[in-house]
Amino acid sequence: MSDPIERHDALVVGAGFAGVYALHRLRTLGLNARAVEAGADVGGTWYWNRYPGARCDTESMQYSYSFSDEIQQEWDWSELYAAQPEILAYINFVVDRLALRDHIDFNTCLSSLRYDAETALWRAAFDDGRQVEATYCVMATGCLSVPKVPDIEGLEHFQGRLLKTSEWPSERPDFSADRVGLIGTGSSGIQTATTIAADCRQLTVFQRTPNYSVPANNRPMSQGYIKAWKSDYANRREQVRQTRNYTLYNNPGQRSGHELTEQQLDTLLEAEWQIGGIGFLYAFNDVTRDREVNEAVARFVRKKIGEIVDDPDTAAVLAPSDYPIGAKRICVDTGYYEIFNHDHVDVVDIKADPVAGVTETGVRLNSGREFELDTLVLATGFDAMTGALSRIDIRGRDDLPLSQEWAAGPKTYLGLMVADFPNLFLVTGPGSPSVFSNMVPSIEEHVDWITETVADLERRQDQTVEPTRDAQEDWMAEVDAVSRRTLMREANSWYLGANVEGKPQVFMPYIGGSAVYARILKQRTTNDMEGFVFR
Repeated sequence: MSDPIERHDALVVGAGFAGVYALHRLRTLGLNARAVEAGADVGGTWYWNRYPGARCDTESMQYSYSFSDEIQQEWDWSELYAAQPEILAYINFVVDRLALRDHIDFNTCLSSLRYDAETALWRAAFDDGRQVEATYCVMATGCLSVPKVPDIEGLEHFQGRLLKTSEWPSERPDFSADRVGLIGTGSSGIQTATTIAADCRQLTVFQRTPNYSVPANNRPMSQGYIKAWKSDYANRREQVRQTRNYTLYNNPGQRSGHELTEQQLDTLLEAEWQIGGIGFLYAFNDVTRDREVNEAVARFVRKKIGEIVDDPDTAAVLAPSDYPIGAKRICVDTGYYEIFNHDHVDVVDIKADPVAGVTETGVRLNSGREFELDTLVLATGFDAMTGALSRIDIRGRDDLPLSQEWAAGPKTYLGLMVADFPNLFLVTGPGSPSVFSNMVPSIEEHVDWITETVADLERRQDQTVEPTRDAQEDWMAEVDAVSRRTLMREANSWYLGANVEGKPQVFMPYIGGSAVYARILKQRTTNDMEGFVFR
């Protein structure tokens, strides 16, 4: 006899920053809302990505919830850029502070989600056979939550220790006697390499594409800095909402790079380098749009790499030169380039000499060169923005599969909903600023819109809301057009899905700016929910 089908007003999928806030807001509406989470605890990406050196690239005081003044006053961050354990502790603090834990089912994997037009309900089926029906479904599955499976021949034959940054063991491994190889030099690879370089016998970084990385200049949070933020949180949060990526920087970058002489430009960039952080990329308002300005900024970073790394040949391998700075997500490090000045750390250019395969004892290159390893670390990235949703069999009106709807690339209206998928809400989905913004305020913006829309539905006594196809097509055309006015398409990046073989190459985030997006969202919402249809 099968188990009875559970019935909830709202089902939230995921228990990271987005899922936790969505669950809280839906429950404050008086709805019977429940969240499900594949992991054993809350945290989302900060639960899974516990590799050494994992750290946020947005300042702690800004990478935090703003909806509760009590929470932001009670919690104290210890560092300018928080590490994974502290961020995970923060999310747990919020969950317990809001008494949400009893409303989350852990170790629960959603396998399918089907819409029933007759009942206007979504039916969710889970790997353990359990089924749930809900009027509203909120997909808080994250933009970087599904690791990319590396296609490396012979990986299964490796006899040493194989580690993945996306599935790091809870107990920190001992590398002191190990020859470690690391494949991948995105944020995860750079942070991991920087941290384990000091702890291992030998480290070989296998690099296909060098990444632009800037120093975090991380430091303990001073009491004066904390007090300045906490005494002015309301004003600063409002200022955040006026910025292009929901982040306050020391230099807001209001000028074009063309307004400065070469010497003035270098002086300003040096000051930004010393401050540290992603704000370096936004020192001018046209870095991502103007090729000449972009190249000046990129040239400065290459110069800094050459100054930091003692060996000119190694510096040349580490210095990106064939794509605009920012077209791949810029990294923020805590001494990455410096590790290559140590005799036991090396970088291998696997674009020039690709990996032929993994052997029982290590890595072999096309040239026949072999590297014997005790540990191999894979930092090979994510199936970004659509990966989590594509792994669930989601079917909307008339049994339409989301995989079919997105066969040529994701289509949404404002990154929030998909035509013919009524009452299915996405948090920071494709077609929204998402990964080009500070994720926490972007999450709050979307969850606030979702819960206000649900409340409006309840007041109207309508059953469903969804976007029209015309509105959806027009919006995705705008997302594409905005991206084509920038340099951000000129790299094989995960923004385009180019890092996953066979994935349609569509520029997925909206890059017109968070504040611009917020104005569009507000205008269309107040204009009688322009582009949406209620039934």
